[in-house]
Amino acid sequence: MKIHFYIAILGLMVSAAAYASERPNIVFMMSDDQAWNGLSVPMHPDLDWSKSSIVDTPNLEKLAAQGMRFSAAYAPASVCSPTRISLQTGKSSAAMHWTKAAPAETGHKMIEPRNIRSIPASEITIGELLQSAGYATAHYGKWHINGGGPAAHGYDEGDGEIGNEYAHQYGDPNPADIFGMAKRAVAFMEKNKRANKPFFIQMSWHALHAPQNALKTTLTKYAQKMGRSVDEKRVGSAAIAENLDTGVGMVVDAIDRLGLADNTFVIYMSDNGSGGGGKVGKRGSRDGLAGGKGGVWEGGIRSPMIIRGPGIPAASWCHERVVGYDFYPTYCEWAGIPVSKLPPRIEGGSIAGLLGDGRGSVKRPREEMVFHFPHYQGGDGPHSALFLGNHKLMKFYEDGRLALFDIKADVSEQNDLSQRMPQRVKELDSLLVKYLRDIDAQMATPNTNYDPSKAPIARKGGGGRNKTQKSGSRKKQGGIR
Repeated sequence: MKIHFYIAILGLMVSAAAYASERPNIVFMMSDDQAWNGLSVPMHPDLDWSKSSIVDTPNLEKLAAQGMRFSAAYAPASVCSPTRISLQTGKSSAAMHWTKAAPAETGHKMIEPRNIRSIPASEITIGELLQSAGYATAHYGKWHINGGGPAAHGYDEGDGEIGNEYAHQYGDPNPADIFGMAKRAVAFMEKNKRANKPFFIQMSWHALHAPQNALKTTLTKYAQKMGRSVDEKRVGSAAIAENLDTGVGMVVDAIDRLGLADNTFVIYMSDNGSGGGGKVGKRGSRDGLAGGKGGVWEGGIRSPMIIRGPGIPAASWCHERVVGYDFYPTYCEWAGIPVSKLPPRIEGGSIAGLLGDGRGSVKRPREEMVFHFPHYQGGDGPHSALFLGNHKLMKFYEDGRLALFDIKADVSEQNDLSQRMPQRVKELDSLLVKYLRDIDAQMATPNTNYDPSKAPIARKGGGGRNKTQKSGSRKKQGGIR
């Protein structure tokens, strides 16, 4: 497949130098384990809780003031590695057969499927596609999908085949290598500006991992701000989120200083959700997002997202649903790569048409959007979600339970409509079953040796409404707010 791909792309390489200056640069920055409301930037204009009341992220505030915020942006998966392989391939993590980052758990009512655990050499990554079209490419930071690292998958520069452990060796004055990564990215931009060559940089920040490695001054600031009763990890997470914001500022300031702002798209998002905070309102309702990492409730998959770039109005909003694997065809459109040259079975659609005024639609091969987590991690067991229009269907495989939400009106997923709208539930469930069958998704299977007396204790965090809870009860995961 790759041989045919390189033959087809040869024509792009011939003319690449001729129109290099016409094609935009792309800088994609992705945080790790950062909640939708984990910035000091609101992610929804009508929800005051859609920003953090604790963390200061002034550089991201500035980026939002200069660009467009996406209130309904989703990471491709609720955990790390599945999102990363999805971004590289333009396919969902379910289609890639990599839906969980942590090792499989045993002893549950269902048996988790075994993931591939390495990006296949046969996949045509976005790095390879842009590289073959004349772009200089770099991947700095956390790779975490094996397969030989960035160098083996289309990147001219990179930090190697590294994962979470890499960040822990870097403390003050370079927490989690934030400032080191920023300096390498700036040097790469400077080099390619001199060469008059368009560039693509993916910055997979390690933060918010290694929170204990935040700058000492920032740790002190948040210890005082949050009080003695708050545990050190939460203090560290807030501190390193501000340090990460400083790194983002270093990169964006360099783009401006180098005179590249008018021809460079800057994108910021998280690799998965990390809960959504929440507090009880006056009438007993609850703000915040349900669930968290390791589950496909909104708190596990909804991500902060900001884009600045040519043609994007300042301080603008987009409320169209977008997902991380939409970037694959978007980058290709920006780079002038014809749709006919994209690999088959790409699941995303270009979001370029949304960037003028935030309105429009994204044309994907399927109208519905699916998130699949056939594992145990967040308290709900294996489950999936399907979005279509304003509705979101949740399916839990241990007991076959189905739940339905109007996600536009009920972002906190408090009002289950399944009993009132059985026909809609049936329709969406049929679409979910068909999608999973069409992509040959891996499924959890019944454990014939299951012994309830020896079942593992459910992990804390991640669950939205646990399968054992009644309709009125809701678990909320507390992010840094």
